[in-house]
Amino acid sequence: MQKKITLIIICILLLPLIANAGESAAENTTYSLEQCISIALEKHQSLRASAGAIKANESKVGQAKANYYPQLNLSTSYDRIGPYAPAGTTPDSYDKYSAGINLGMTLFDFGKTATQVEIQSLSVNASRADYDNVRDQIVLNVKNAYYNLLQTQRNLIVAVDTMQQFQQHLDQANAFFHIGTKPKFDVTKAEVDFGNARLNVLKAENAVRSAMITLKDVMGIPENADFAIVDNLGFEKSDLQLNDVLNTAYSNRPDLRSIIAKREATEKSIDLAQKGYYPTLSGSAGYGYSGTDFPLDNGWNAGATLNFPLFSGLSTKYQVDEARANLEILKANEHAVRQTIILDVKQAYLNVQDAAQQISMAEMTVLQAKENYDLAAGRYRAGVGSPIEVADATITLNNARANLNTSLYNYKMAQAALEKSIGAKP
Repeated sequence: MQKKITLIIICILLLPLIANAGESAAENTTYSLEQCISIALEKHQSLRASAGAIKANESKVGQAKANYYPQLNLSTSYDRIGPYAPAGTTPDSYDKYSAGINLGMTLFDFGKTATQVEIQSLSVNASRADYDNVRDQIVLNVKNAYYNLLQTQRNLIVAVDTMQQFQQHLDQANAFFHIGTKPKFDVTKAEVDFGNARLNVLKAENAVRSAMITLKDVMGIPENADFAIVDNLGFEKSDLQLNDVLNTAYSNRPDLRSIIAKREATEKSIDLAQKGYYPTLSGSAGYGYSGTDFPLDNGWNAGATLNFPLFSGLSTKYQVDEARANLEILKANEHAVRQTIILDVKQAYLNVQDAAQQISMAEMTVLQAKENYDLAAGRYRAGVGSPIEVADATITLNNARANLNTSLYNYKMAQAALEKSIGAKP
């Protein structure tokens, strides 16, 4: 019977390998958490989209700087002109040709160009912070999926151990029944418990497969073969202090950095709108050819233009009003983000402390449940215990082990949430 137990366990553990025998080379690959995060940051499409937003805003900076430089244009034209002719005369049509090169440049615009460059540069800073925010969320998702897979793998081990324990109990019940010291009820009860344990093993296997699918999806490699991961679900107590993590969050949180950059850009946009009241001084020069027949006559021109806006239908005033209203919105949003940071950090910090305490209690519960199981199993082997007592002790022990796995997972996720809440990099 012991050989039967071993064979069942080996089949269960080898089932994923048998199902994917054609991809054995990929399955032998083992990834750590850091490697999974690195793959996700390389493959995830949302991060690529955020990188594209950065490049687009950097291009806008170049567009704004273009006003610092002269604009050079080459033009040429041809016209067929037919003059008005009085009645009884023949119209005299003629050709006109022209070609020229023109140079124009803004000489002074009261800082409009400089302000536009500053606004676009701040927009780049905001998009970079948004990129970091997307990156942090991807990292958190990978950690969640990674630790969840570890939890389901450990729960599978617990389920297999439970099945083995019930198999041993079934063997004992059969032996006692055959020598007449235990009734048939003990055998039937053990068979039911063993059947339920096998069902739980199947459920645990499915949970592992589902967790692997989720991990590959958040890594951006959903079509890749399954792989092994390093088990780092151990417990290392955090010694971070609340004031320290709050100060770190104010410095590092990408959503706060993004809203600050947007608020500063809006402040600059008020200055830019107000500069609409000021004149613009520009210079121009040109050289060209024109005439009705070849060779064409040549000539040049040079000059300066001062453009002073006297009245623009109050559009400048409304642009200033709009910029000020947008600034008030962003100030309110910045305040809301700061409040959210305080809430996120404090909740995450308390969750870490609570999860650490739960691990200590769960470890103690496992020890107590193991002692209770040993007593119940010993009593049954001695012929004085009941099958119900053994079944209850077995279920209690393995529920305690599963609860410990859950506590370890909760602690790791609480740590990951705290790291994201303060903007810490992996």
